[in-house]
Amino acid sequence: MSEYIEHNHNGISVGLVEKKFYTLAGPPDELVLASGARLGPITVAYETMGTLNGDKSNVILVTHALSGDSHVAGYYSADDPKPGWWDTMVGPGKGIDTDRYFVICSNVLGGCMGTTGPSSPNPATGCPYGLDFPVVTIGDMVKVQKALLDHLGITKLLAVVGGSIGGMQVIEWTISYPEMVASAILMATTTRHSALAIAFNEIGRQAIMSDPNFNKGNYYSGPKPDLGLALARMVGHVTYLSDEAMRSKFGRRLQDRDNLAFDFDANFQVESYLRYQGSKFVQRFDANSFLYISKAADYFDVGLQHGHDSEVDAFAKATAKIFVISFSSDWLYPTYQSRDMVKAMKKNGLDVSFCEIEAKCGHDAFLLPNERQSTLINRFLNRVSEEEHDAL
Repeated sequence: MSEYIEHNHNGISVGLVEKKFYTLAGPPDELVLASGARLGPITVAYETMGTLNGDKSNVILVTHALSGDSHVAGYYSADDPKPGWWDTMVGPGKGIDTDRYFVICSNVLGGCMGTTGPSSPNPATGCPYGLDFPVVTIGDMVKVQKALLDHLGITKLLAVVGGSIGGMQVIEWTISYPEMVASAILMATTTRHSALAIAFNEIGRQAIMSDPNFNKGNYYSGPKPDLGLALARMVGHVTYLSDEAMRSKFGRRLQDRDNLAFDFDANFQVESYLRYQGSKFVQRFDANSFLYISKAADYFDVGLQHGHDSEVDAFAKATAKIFVISFSSDWLYPTYQSRDMVKAMKKNGLDVSFCEIEAKCGHDAFLLPNERQSTLINRFLNRVSEEEHDAL
């Protein structure tokens, strides 16, 4: 364990990684979506790290949240200033140890980081899809991930790991493809959005669609709805934090001034911070993708989407060993939702572990360096790996 902590503290990276692409569902074999619409061809962007063992039994699929992508860890080049979004967790000697496991992460369907989405060319017109792109679900995203794994010759996953909307994908994996999933790790997630979560997403979508530059989603050849997307990100970012985090980080401290300015500039530090987060987000994300991914999260309901009246019935299909992690200050997906999920799993006799981690930083806690989370995930994966090996 001391070696593991030393690795984490030293921040050893997985090193250089490469974004790869796979295209599937070409005509006439388009993917049939949950809505009944057909979509194809579909290109999926993905990255891998670690070494695949001989019997392909050490594969871990990592799924990302709304604003994530396939770049989970490592660097694209020697002078790349920023590593992947979960570099603190994925790498040599880290919670998800790439010295032991072969890690795959792909950009979700509907995204804007290499996988087909509303900003991709519509083969029927040659122009970006815009709002002609069909509405997709979490289940559709997982279907594309399954097709990618089929292409890579992966028939069994040691684990599927994800937080937030990524956690929804993990849940979908355990129910749709139980024979493939040995274990699952879900962090800061839920089996269905509350009215509160849907409300915040709708405010974000309305901010985007009300932007004068939105142009019914056809903005790719002109000015983009940057103001609306920035506002959507600002609203979303508030839900990712906690009252305690906001209070300790900002309080009512003023930004670069000693007195109130009596104007509508960013007088307070928290105002300046949110404006910065919004302006930074528009440089790397597509407004239409925000609409589609947030709507997929709102539609997710593990019971209804699998033809059941309750999540207890839905989890009857699952067979994986499951580890659920919640965070004490997460008010977007509060701990009671994780406990309800665990109860539904246990009523089906599943091997379920649960831990609420004390954290002050809110929903985003699963993305931030946390030695306890890393240790718990590392130990869970080691246990599953040993049990799967013994079962052979």
